[in-house]
Amino acid sequence: MEKELGRFLIIAGATLAILGAILTWGPNLRLGRLPGDISISRGGLRIYIPLGTCLLVSVVLTVLARILSPR
Repeated sequence: MEKELGRFLIIAGATLAILGAILTWGPNLRLGRLPGDISISRGGLRIYIPLGTCLLVSVVLTVLARILSPR
């Protein structure tokens, strides 16, 4: 029981720390304009495909999932 509570508290604290960092430095990250993102503008049409951003977010979430997953 104590082990599960301790694990929950660690995960909750890490989640709050990450959320605080995102709220503090999030606007400065400029995640929408990474190399690999495709932006096409022609006339009144604008298409934006965030391939680089999606790749970066996928890698970060995969690493976090691997770190936090029970073994």
